[in-house]
Amino acid sequence: MGYAKELLPKMAQYCLAKSGLSKPGKPINLTFSVTNVCQSKCRTCNIWEIYKNAPEKRSEELTLDEIEKIFKSMGHIYIFNVSGGEPFLRPDFVEIIKLACQYLKPGIIHIPTNAIAERQILSQTSKIIDFLRDHSPSTRLTIKPSLDHMDERHDDIRGVPGNFAKVITLFNSLKILKSDFPNLHVELGTVISRWNVNDIESIASFITKLDPESYRNEIAEQRSEMLNTENPITPCPAEYKKAIGFFVSQIRTNMKNKIFFHRITNAFRLEYYSLAIKILNEQKQVIPCYAGISNAHMTPYGHIWACCTLGYEKSMGNLRENDYDFASLWNSQKAADVRKFIQKKNCFCPMANQMYSNILMHPTALTKVVGNIFMRKGQI
Repeated sequence: MGYAKELLPKMAQYCLAKSGLSKPGKPINLTFSVTNVCQSKCRTCNIWEIYKNAPEKRSEELTLDEIEKIFKSMGHIYIFNVSGGEPFLRPDFVEIIKLACQYLKPGIIHIPTNAIAERQILSQTSKIIDFLRDHSPSTRLTIKPSLDHMDERHDDIRGVPGNFAKVITLFNSLKILKSDFPNLHVELGTVISRWNVNDIESIASFITKLDPESYRNEIAEQRSEMLNTENPITPCPAEYKKAIGFFVSQIRTNMKNKIFFHRITNAFRLEYYSLAIKILNEQKQVIPCYAGISNAHMTPYGHIWACCTLGYEKSMGNLRENDYDFASLWNSQKAADVRKFIQKKNCFCPMANQMYSNILMHPTALTKVVGNIFMRKGQI
């Protein structure tokens, strides 16, 4: 609900910006890939190869002083998504979160993790919680360990022996931390790829027994960010629809038992699944995309992207070359050209982070969400 309240005052300007009739205003959602360091060797992502092949490039990541200048120029951003690499491997990660709270004043901070460095993750999460409790108690902190399969099958997909056990240990430890900080939201997430698409029902059943506060799943995508555009990782539409059918059935079966807030969340998820399948089938944008308007992505090196799917191929520019002034870059001709590329439907993807903003900006899709809130049965 907070997201909708933040978006509503911006909708008119976003619509005008989409048509090229206005500057975009500030985004409501920022994803910051804080580092490309990662211990995982995932089948679905090749970010881990960047510093293996060019270790000297690590020194090019933004410093804490540079990040402070950038955040200060941005001002309020409601959703602050952290990404990587593995975010918790950045030594000054806690300080980055503190700066985000100071300048961006986010309502939600979302952090995914591979769970490998479990002690470091717990230590840093505890420090973040201590800071939020004293300085930003209303901010909701979400930690989402990734779980792509059970036992050694997860380890095989993620490329690290013993990773599955660490996910379970970290998840249980995070739930203990939540008892002292109710605004900690402990989730689990699965990337649905060709290596697990036929086992989704058993994976989801296992995760249900773990009782996360939320379970998110997204389809594996070929993204410029992940250096995997040549890798055949995405399941075929028929396989994905079959897998998603299980989640749809579960959501609709349990909808009547959910509190209203969770009904809204699940209603959006149902519409996302429907649109994702349609995108895979039709291989095109099926509703207008507001990437580069409602959402922005910042790389470890200061590049600003409309989204991580276009990524390096369509950078809007680098903040180091714009005196760390976000507005200057965001309103530049180069950024406008990227928005025009998207507006002409030269790209498409089912990325969930962007799709939820797109749904809110699309009357027909939003009407379906409202219908989903009150419907108990149905199919995609």
